[in-house]
Amino acid sequence: MHKIMVIDDEEELRQALEELLVTNGYAYVGAADAVSGMELLAREKPDLLLLDVMLPGINGFDLCSRIREEGRRVPVIFLSAKNDIVDKSIGFRVGGDDYVTKPFDAAELLLRIEANIRRHKEDLDFSRVHNRKGSARIGELEVRFGEYEVRLRGQVVPLTTKEFEILACLAAHPGKVFTRQQIQEHVWGESDEGLKPTNNITVFVRKIREKIEENPSEPRYLLTVQRVGYKMAEAVEQLC
Repeated sequence: MHKIMVIDDEEELRQALEELLVTNGYAYVGAADAVSGMELLAREKPDLLLLDVMLPGINGFDLCSRIREEGRRVPVIFLSAKNDIVDKSIGFRVGGDDYVTKPFDAAELLLRIEANIRRHKEDLDFSRVHNRKGSARIGELEVRFGEYEVRLRGQVVPLTTKEFEILACLAAHPGKVFTRQQIQEHVWGESDEGLKPTNNITVFVRKIREKIEENPSEPRYLLTVQRVGYKMAEAVEQLC
């Protein structure tokens, strides 16, 4: 069951959306303002956010910008009474994924929710990996997702946040090949044009290998798939 969060100061609209979403098989959480909304977002970790533009205090555009600055990849659909191109362009520039004008048709909103969840499926899967507790173990390497920690033979490996996120992306799906572009989109987001995946992802992988591999030039954990990308080994043979 996907969880949908609504941040809107109109109580009647929140109630109507709750009934619509629950009736159609979604879990619902809601907040009336940006401050309580951010707290709820961090606690509930929804799969999609319906965000009102005209919120009291911090407006929806500024809130979405803050959400993206924190690295959250949750799909955002703006709800607004305005239907002009200027508002829509602002919404997309701050990281929104879709824009629905009030009053909206319930069937259309459900279709947009479904489309955005489907479009961001891999992001949602990746988010769940990092939000869940537990770990993945390959050979003597352990990736502790909830703790943002990697251990090799019981010793903590000093990875940076981005190094951990790349390794966690691969470790959550041992044997699955990820292209450099997919890794970039999982970790940095599609809109980050400042990162050239064919160059910088390779640099990050090299740094990770220097910290987790016995011989970085002959890796056993983080493997290269020529002309495709990278994958995490499903199992590692112990060295003699």
